[in-house]
Amino acid sequence: EVQLVESGGGVVQPGGSLRLSCATSGFTFSTYPMTWLRQAPGEEPAWVSSIDSAGGNTIYADSVKGRFTISRDNAKNTLYLELNGLKTEDTAMYICARGPYMRRPDYYYRGQGTQVTVSS
Repeated sequence: EVQLVESGGGVVQPGGSLRLSCATSGFTFSTYPMTWLRQAPGEEPAWVSSIDSAGGNTIYADSVKGRFTISRDNAKNTLYLELNGLKTEDTAMYICARGPYMRRPDYYYRGQGTQVTVSS
């Protein structure tokens, strides 16, 4: 059974930082590209960042470029997202998904998410 479990969310002040993790099981993690999405209340999921299977290539949405860093540890079957310089508009549920960038982020395998709230 494919499982993706996010953790690391929380409440942080503007300008703060968080590190999100996505622990995976049930598939050969090292052979799949992975993606982070986020979903704000009342909105559709939005693509944030993707990384290739080896971790050598990464891409980011313009809204987070230069502030967020995606990475992975294939030995631990875990995906990460480092969030720096957080803004109130970054408040959302952050969700990891199996697969590469998709124009329409309709991923079959995805986690339940971890909530990030940026507030003063």
